[in-house]
Amino acid sequence: MSYMLLIVEPTGQRRERGVEAGKEAYERMLQFGAGLQARGVLEGSNSLASTREAVRLQVRDGRPQLIDGPFAEAKEMVGGYFLLNVATRDEALAIAAACPAAEWCTVEVRQVGPCFESAI
Repeated sequence: MSYMLLIVEPTGQRRERGVEAGKEAYERMLQFGAGLQARGVLEGSNSLASTREAVRLQVRDGRPQLIDGPFAEAKEMVGGYFLLNVATRDEALAIAAACPAAEWCTVEVRQVGPCFESAI
């Protein structure tokens, strides 16, 4: 089964942490990902840039509307993800608990599946 670990972090955390501490955190995450790859459970991973560079798109009445970041209403952002292929939810949760980012962020564990399943 595929599970996604979403790394959800406060929007100002990277700035507050500073460059050197950020590089150290990033290196820990790279090592974590390399360990998952070595175990054969990693399908993909990436870090995402800050919402300062982001844009949101909505189509309303057939017209696209763009909203540039940063997004004042956002208190958190998805800072990255790991896409796993593991046998059980418990295995995905155990991996999430070992993720270094769980020390400074929230790791949201979600099973990958079609959006029409469990719509409520």
